[in-house]
Amino acid sequence: KMGNAESNAYQNHLSRFLPEEQSDIDGLFDTLSGSSGSAGAKNAKAAKKTVTLAALQARESAHTREPLPGPMTARLYNGMKSIDLPGKSCGLSEQIAKEQFVIFMSNLLKGNADEKISIIMRMIAKTGGPLKGKQIQEFIEDLITSVVHVLSYRKELKGWSLENTRDSSSGVKALASELLSELKLPDGTKPVGSQLLETNFDQSVIEDWVYRVPQISVFLSVVIRQGLHVLHSLPDQTNDILNLLPHCKGIKGRGVVSLFDIPAIIYINSHLPAEMQHKWQLLFSSRLHGESFSQLCAHIVNKGPCVVIIRDSDGFLFGGFASHSWEVKPQFQGDNRCFLFSVSPTLAVYTYTGYNDHYMYLNHGQQTMPNGLGMGGQHGYFGLWIDSDYGKGHSKAKPRCTTYNSPQLSAKEDFTLDAMEVWAVGDAPESAGRKGKKSILDVDPQAQALLEMAGKSRQSEGLREPVQEDEGDD
Repeated sequence: KMGNAESNAYQNHLSRFLPEEQSDIDGLFDTLSGSSGSAGAKNAKAAKKTVTLAALQARESAHTREPLPGPMTARLYNGMKSIDLPGKSCGLSEQIAKEQFVIFMSNLLKGNADEKISIIMRMIAKTGGPLKGKQIQEFIEDLITSVVHVLSYRKELKGWSLENTRDSSSGVKALASELLSELKLPDGTKPVGSQLLETNFDQSVIEDWVYRVPQISVFLSVVIRQGLHVLHSLPDQTNDILNLLPHCKGIKGRGVVSLFDIPAIIYINSHLPAEMQHKWQLLFSSRLHGESFSQLCAHIVNKGPCVVIIRDSDGFLFGGFASHSWEVKPQFQGDNRCFLFSVSPTLAVYTYTGYNDHYMYLNHGQQTMPNGLGMGGQHGYFGLWIDSDYGKGHSKAKPRCTTYNSPQLSAKEDFTLDAMEVWAVGDAPESAGRKGKKSILDVDPQAQALLEMAGKSRQSEGLREPVQEDEGDD
């Protein structure tokens, strides 16, 4: 009877995978357990084969640089080991049986929060719950570190790299803190600061958190698929994995290091409208295009929705998402999909409150209205403001920005701008497509030929932006 119950549960878990997924998982188990031989013999032996922590670690270190950091490998092993099989005191065994392996894969890759939770609890601490906030924080940091590491190792960063982005170590801590802050006690309160790290959370609270914070499941899926190299080549149906990172355009070969780090890109991108999460293209960088407000306007007007990021002279990083093309005009523009965000020292997104519609504002060369780029709040008291006298700005929020409920984002209320980037997100609008690209010489090749015959040099040639629409992603 026991054998039947066990094989039924096992078959149910196995049936969640498509045939090609099953063979992929079988293949990984066989590799880890050292099985080989004909299919029939393999199946007969498979039940007796097991995987050890040493085998998992050996798989990692068989490569010159491990696909997964050591702490994460140990956590995966503890998760596999935590699965109890009917009729077996597996908790005591140091070896992972095939059934445990398959149920682990099934629950973490295909399961709901309820199915994932006991495994995640054991991945956080071998003993299971209740767990301190500090233990959960360490787990999230390991998880995010592993995601960045494995995507870099597998060359899956989609044109981003650890060289062309800010160092990720502080970003890992900032994203872990932000995700941890979503933990709610049964009475609905959220502990904060040092209290959060010392509070004990039981299994039901952590299950609710895994259910509400989709990044945890997405990150685990990436770590398993790419780290253990299983199901990695099979298309995943979930957009949150497909668009975990957007394709990066416009930075390659230009010697620029973005103000963003990989964890911040993942987090900000997840808050964009779904249809804009697949691609970011660099429109403006103060280090490439110079520190000039007219240059900024020239590069961002009519280019579609975009993300603005600023570093002030104190090293604070913050910005906003503009849901519409920027237009130079004396009225507010945009809609309620706009938001403000902070990247450092804390990572957070601030969405609209419904209080007013002062989403985004851009004006230049006007006598009567303020000239500059602003988001949220009101004239003279923006949540985020860059003055047209480029280099100065403010973030005023006493105590919060009316439009986005954001706090003061810069270190000082009135700040000095150190660097700025603007990234177009999603596909460029039709109007921006060719209109901005073509010089009069491109439009009229005859005029160009006549100029050349007359021996006139082409003055506009050196001023063009390099066209980078079709650059590769690697």
